[in-house]
Amino acid sequence: MRVSILTDTGDIHTIEVDSQMELENIKALLEADCNIPAEDQVLIHNNVELQDPKSTLEANNVAPDDILTLQRRSKKPRTATNVTAIGDGPGVRAGSGSNVHPGQIARGGGGPHDAEQIRQHIITNPSMLRQLLETQPELAAAAQNDPNRFHEMIRELDVQRRSAEMARMQEINQLNADPFDMEAQRRIEEAIRLENVAANMEAAMEYNPESFGRVTMLYIDAEVNGHPVKAFVDSGAQATIMSPECAEACGIMRLVDKRFAGIARGVGVAKILGRVHSAQIRVGKDLFLACSFTIMEGKGVDLLFGLDMLKRHQASIDLKKDCLIINDTEIRFLSEHELPGSAKENPELTPEELAAIGKPEAEAAGSSSSASATTGSTAQTSASNSGTSSVSTPSAPQPAASSTPAAPSGTYPEASIQTLMGLGASRPEVIAALDAAGGNVDIAASFLF
Repeated sequence: MRVSILTDTGDIHTIEVDSQMELENIKALLEADCNIPAEDQVLIHNNVELQDPKSTLEANNVAPDDILTLQRRSKKPRTATNVTAIGDGPGVRAGSGSNVHPGQIARGGGGPHDAEQIRQHIITNPSMLRQLLETQPELAAAAQNDPNRFHEMIRELDVQRRSAEMARMQEINQLNADPFDMEAQRRIEEAIRLENVAANMEAAMEYNPESFGRVTMLYIDAEVNGHPVKAFVDSGAQATIMSPECAEACGIMRLVDKRFAGIARGVGVAKILGRVHSAQIRVGKDLFLACSFTIMEGKGVDLLFGLDMLKRHQASIDLKKDCLIINDTEIRFLSEHELPGSAKENPELTPEELAAIGKPEAEAAGSSSSASATTGSTAQTSASNSGTSSVSTPSAPQPAASSTPAAPSGTYPEASIQTLMGLGASRPEVIAALDAAGGNVDIAASFLF
């Protein structure tokens, strides 16, 4: 029969044994597989330790596809010589071989010594402490101020992880019972895919954490007709665009040529009021440029500095120097705290925008309530009252918004969602995991961690 062994490190070993095999022989077999001496092994079945080495699996009521927990028998505490003080800093750190990373915190520790090793590594590592303050502030506070509470929380995380792992293994064993069940195979495939996604994310967090940072858009300080404005530099936008409100504030709305009015169609639809053919714009301290603006309605930035102006003045976007270079003049890009409010906000999609997600592009393009247009995407303008043919112009710029609709959180108990969020996951991640786990909290926790 087949039996699964769950070790205290979270590893799963599946072995084929006879129901009449004695425990001492089972331990000898596990010694080779798990690298744990037989005399140090503790086997637990249904929360009961199997103590008689001469008893058989059948005598201990171990059935096929059951899960046994294998723990290492606790030894005497290590002496103080096993740790090394860190200068005058707080606490101690394990010897030079210790290497704690963020994923290890979520997996918990194997004992009080492991939990203390994790805590010491956190409080002596500023970058890890900042990361933990953002994801699990309660755990970070305990690490700094309450060691006993921190050890307790680490143990709770460890118990939750093991329970979720056992539940996941039991479900996989049930699914494997009928290899011809297509629905079961589909769920196994999805579980494997989610494991690969989690492993990929953990590797990225450990080796490439900067990929999770927020990238701010490129803005510069400008002045149009004496009115200061923060201009969004977008080399993907074909034309330079200004909102009607900004044009009114700059006093150039009276110069709008309405013969160039029309409709911009792309992912969304925006109304073009016309064009200001020439106005002076100042960038930097004393660089004055002649500029033309397409006046377009739609929520977004006040002024978008497009490709037409960048090419006309042979501008260069230098990300190494973090500046825009025009005529050998360097205009620095604004820092995040200097950005306008529209660039900092992350509004949720409206119901109309959510409804448009998933529609064919042509259908979404023809709907006035379609999803937010991506800045820089090219649209076709139908010119009205002018003798010109259609002119290419970018669709209305919109602030970046999540393209994933909110999951129906009402289908799951709020207590289950809050439990998983308490482990450090965001609400969308929790709901996605519950969807994949069919609402099972333990299995969802295994997907998240």
